[in-house]
Amino acid sequence: MTALSPETLFWFGLLLKMAMTATIVVAASVVVERSGPFIGALIASLPTAGGAAMIILAIEHPPAFVAQSAVGSIVSNAVCAIFALSYAALAQRRSLPVSLGGAFLVWFLAAALTRYVDWSAATAVLLNALVYPATILAGRGFRADAAAKTRVTLTGADLAWRAAIVTLCVIVVTAASHSIGSFASGLFAFFPVAMGSFFVILHLRVGGPASGSVAAHVQAPLIGLGLGLLIVHLLAEPAGVWWSYAAGLSVGIGWNALLWLARQRMQKAA
Repeated sequence: MTALSPETLFWFGLLLKMAMTATIVVAASVVVERSGPFIGALIASLPTAGGAAMIILAIEHPPAFVAQSAVGSIVSNAVCAIFALSYAALAQRRSLPVSLGGAFLVWFLAAALTRYVDWSAATAVLLNALVYPATILAGRGFRADAAAKTRVTLTGADLAWRAAIVTLCVIVVTAASHSIGSFASGLFAFFPVAMGSFFVILHLRVGGPASGSVAAHVQAPLIGLGLGLLIVHLLAEPAGVWWSYAAGLSVGIGWNALLWLARQRMQKAA
């Protein structure tokens, strides 16, 4: 069988990322409409755009690079928790441009500050251990269980602009990975483009408070993503990149399943 050329692999990865991101945002928008903010947050926390970016990094770089980029992704995961909380707070009373623009500004400022630390897996996990309890506690006032009742109507324009944003992000991250190093590649691989586009749809369709409620539910599910990224860091070299990806994804999905089961028990007990 003839091996695919690097150019073919690149475009395959690019199309994969576009398809994954568009699919998950559409699915999450419909599910949150029918099932409420908590389920929508479980879906929004899945490693869609970031996971596809990691696939491309694995194709272009050795396992050692992927293992180190996962450290940057763990740090980025903590920054995404701050991003989601910032949006949730602003969306209660502010417009979409102010809410999302302010949240992205917070992400970039926090990401810039991470460059002043010489990160290891241990310090990245410690950052997550500090950020997540704080953001979960801070977001408790923004979480509401009332599902949005207005049907989310998705248009071809929605898919087009999201595909364009994702295309730009993957081209930038993939092209820059050879010059910015493993940590920055992992950091920007999990730039919250899919999550942000999800908030755009919800904010416009169901309003800021309902959309902010989803953002305020995101922090707990993102803990599973951080654990999955830690698995990738630990297993990428000894077990192989693809096995580490499979294990990391299983951990993330398993964590979300545990959260769902715990919530079901709490609701039955109430």
